[in-house]
This record gives sequence, C-alpha cells and structure tokens, in this order.
Amino acid sequence: VPPQEGHPPGIETITLPPYSPELQPVERAWNLTDRPLANRRFDSLDELQDVLGRQCAWLETQPDLITQHTLFHWWPLCTN
Repeated sequence: VPPQEGHPPGIETITLPPYSPELQPVERAWNLTDRPLANRRFDSLDELQDVLGRQCAWLETQPDLITQHTLFHWWPLCTN
C-alpha cells in the first residue's frame, strides 16, 4: 500500500462506520461520566467542572466498573 499523504510509511487512516462503539470502547463509558450532569442546569462553568471533576475522581477508584463498560472479548489485556 503506498503511503497516504501526510502519513509516515506504514501508517494508514481507516474511516470507522458512523456508529461503531465496539471499535471505541470508551463510548460505552460516557454514561458513567454523564450521570451527575444529566437533566441538570449549572449556574457556571466552574460548577459544571466541579461536578464532573468529582465524578471522574470517583470513577478513578472504580476500575471494575469501568472494565464492565469498556471490556470486549476481543480487547487485548495488559499483562504487566
């Protein structure tokens, strides 16, 4: 395959289908971050960032929950 313009040799771009969550596992995790934001009105960007920051900090302590939402049978596991 000849190199594509702007890409180094051996690198090619593949266009994903419009809806392909199985190719982007994080797509299934968005509802975990969105839960405290859904159907709420925030008075400021700082308030929104605070709520989202707390949710992300909590999610950092929940690796099993994130795995449940993002692990596919074909996803390679890190063995380090």
